[in-house]
Parts: sequence; C-alpha cells; structure tokens
Amino acid sequence: MSKTATILKRLGIAVLWGTALTGFAVLLVAAIQDKDAGKCKSILVKFEGKDDNFFIESKDIKSLITKDKNLNPVGKSIADINIAELESIVDQDPWVKNAEIYFDNSRQLNIKVTQREPVARVFTFSGNSFYLDGAGEHIPVSSRYAARVPVFTGFPTDAEKLQKPDSLLAAQIVDMGTYIGKDPFWMAQVEQLMITDDRRFEFIPKLGDQVIAFGEGTDIDKKFTKLLAFYKEGLNKVGWNNYTRINIAFENEVVCTRKDGVVPLQPVIKTDSLKLAGADEPPIADSEDSTTAAPATVKPVHTEPAKPVLKPAHAVKEKAKPQKEKEKVKEKAAAPAKQQPKAVYKPGNKSVNTSKKQKTP
Repeated sequence: MSKTATILKRLGIAVLWGTALTGFAVLLVAAIQDKDAGKCKSILVKFEGKDDNFFIESKDIKSLITKDKNLNPVGKSIADINIAELESIVDQDPWVKNAEIYFDNSRQLNIKVTQREPVARVFTFSGNSFYLDGAGEHIPVSSRYAARVPVFTGFPTDAEKLQKPDSLLAAQIVDMGTYIGKDPFWMAQVEQLMITDDRRFEFIPKLGDQVIAFGEGTDIDKKFTKLLAFYKEGLNKVGWNNYTRINIAFENEVVCTRKDGVVPLQPVIKTDSLKLAGADEPPIADSEDSTTAAPATVKPVHTEPAKPVLKPAHAVKEKAKPQKEKEKVKEKAAAPAKQQPKAVYKPGNKSVNTSKKQKTP
C-alpha cells in the first residue's frame, strides 16, 4: 500500500510540473505572437563611447532608416521589419564603427551605436583634410565637432585607396597619433607634425622654436624618451634658444645645429588653407658654413635680432712663425680641424658635447 501511494504521489508531481511548463510555453508563444503582431512605436538611439566626442547625433542615425518610406520601421508590424538590413544601413555611415538594433517590450526600436574614435587629423598637399582612426580607416571631417588629436600636414595623396608606400606612411601616422594622444605632455608640446618629401616627420614644439627632426615614424617611444631626457639634461643647462634644429632620428644620440646669427628661412604659409609648400629640407650638413632652412609650419615665426658670433680662440689664425718652428709643429701633431656648428648629446652623459673634433691625419 505504501509503494502504491509513493508512485501516485510521484506521478502527481510530474503531472503538475508538466502542466506548469506547458502553460509557460503557451504564454511565451502568445507573448511573442502578440509582440510580432504589434507595430513599432518609435526609435531610440543610444551612443557608446566618450560623451564629449559625438560627431553624429540621434537625428542623423534616425534619418538613415526613416528617409526611405519602405525602410521606415515606425508604424510597421514588428514581424515585417528586417533588423539585419537596418543594421547594415547604419553601419555604412563613416562615423559608425558598429550598430546593434533590437526591440524592447514597449515595441520601441533601440539602436545602440559605437562611434569611430579618430587618433590623427591629416592634411594633404592640396589642402584636403580627413581623420584616421586606430584601424587606419578614413573618417570625414565633421562640421559639428573638431577632435583634439595630433595634426599631420603634407600627406602626399588624396586617393582613398592608398598605394603601399602611402599605406605604410598612414600606419606610422596612426602609431604616432595614438602615442602622442595618450601622453598629456607630448599632446601639449607637439602642435603639428610635418611630413617631408622623403616621408619623414618633423615638428616645431610649442615650447622653443627649434625644428625637431623625428625621422621615420618608428621607435616612437625611444625617440620621445630620448628627446625628453635631452630637455632635462641638455637644454635646461645650455639654454632653450641656442639651437635651430634638434635631430633625434639617430640611435642613442641627439644631434643639434647651433644658431649662427641668421634667422631660419620660413616659407610663406597661406593661413586659409594650411597648404604646405612641400619643400623638403636636406639633412644636417657637415660643413661649418651650411645653413639649414626650417620646414613650413603654421606656427608664427618669432625672430630675434642677429647676435654676433664669438669665434673660439683656437679658430683665430696664428701669427706667422719662423719656418723651422712651423716644421716642428707639423711633426708633433696635425693641424686642428675647423669648429663644427653642431652639438652632440648622448643620453647618460648628462651634458652636451660641443668640443671640436680632430681630423684624421
């Protein structure tokens, strides 16, 4: 008798669970059918990302899917709305990185948009401008908002499909823009970077009037670390206005060109177009009389009156000496080399070496 009661009890419990599950399934199907039978009431757009970096607005996203009456979901049956097609349309906007669309219980169409985040603004030789995001994708300039990112001028082409050399250059721009944008000090110090004809980078810092020759857009962290060390250990001791050019492109050293009393040449800049002259600057010359021209820049030129150049004592011509004494001097050592207008700083020395070099006999 006890076994029969136990079996009946178990069967009763099973029947109750089965009835409950069946009722739940019926209610769920009915809710889905009711939802599908309902109509879309409205559209809600939500943005993901930085709140101060919105280059598009809700009305722009809504207009993408409502401007076509055949695609406009408002007032249509939810069962007849193709969500995948709407997502594809929103994704085509150049400022949209990703879009997710779904309906909530209130029959409202939700569009969650993730925007592209620019890392650099690029000006071409012709004056056109665009942004590059972290993936190297082109983003058009927005009329509503200007992103605070590093500016690069002198990009060699306006083509949307880049050739391999231009693609490599764009990748270096992305890397440099990303690095500078993440560092508050360099973001404040680097106003704009100029691309030379040989696809290298130069810039004039906001503090100081020297041309910083960066070289190729590689070893970015090493070069900026080396430049920062030179600021602390070099310029703080010898002065910030003693050099016209600082070259950090070399390995483990900084090569500087001292001022010679001549104002650096500055090309005429059209402030309304930011179009560069495109003139490339030759490498730092090894001769004493060479003059290096600063590249084009939109930064105003601060000129100073020329200062007299003090010649070192060893550069003054010696007075005539007897022939025998001259021969003795030649036998002891070769004639000293001319003073070079450069200073070489090597990290770790904590000093700027401006001593003259001896020529090889």
